[in-house]
Parts: sequence; C-alpha cells; structure tokens
Amino acid sequence: MICKVRVEVRLKPGFHDPEGMTVKSCLQDLGIKSVVNVESGRIYYLYIDCSAPEEARKIAEIACEKLLTNPVKDTYTIDVLECRES
Repeated sequence: MICKVRVEVRLKPGFHDPEGMTVKSCLQDLGIKSVVNVESGRIYYLYIDCSAPEEARKIAEIACEKLLTNPVKDTYTIDVLECRES
C-alpha cells in the first residue's frame, strides 16, 4: 500500500521568522495594508510504501525527527491523507 502523508513544519512560538516578516513587508508595500502578520512554514508530501496507515505515520515521524525538522526551533504535524493498494 502507498500512503500519501502531509507533513507541515512551522517555527515554534517565540522564534524569529524573517521570511514571514519579509512577506508581510512586501504585501504592505503592494498596498495590502490589512495583513498584520505572516507566519511561514514548509509542507512536505511523503508517499510511503507501507502495510498500514499507522506504519506510514511512524515512518513520517522518523523522517521528521532525523531530517525534516530541527527540534530546537520547529514543530510539526503529520496527516495521513490517503492510502491505496500498490
């Protein structure tokens, strides 16, 4: 079975977000003044060959811990979106 897993990585509260600040500034420069804050993040879609959705979630968790996130500054969510027989 192949499971499509969505991983969203964001900064923990209190961490400086220069990308978000730049986007906010550029939006305001374009005349979009109603945007008061922008938080940036990353989204990964992992297609995992596994035997069950729970296994896909565990594999995604390992990927987050070992590569996709920095535990000091990042937080993440994992959603198993769909699984199909391969």
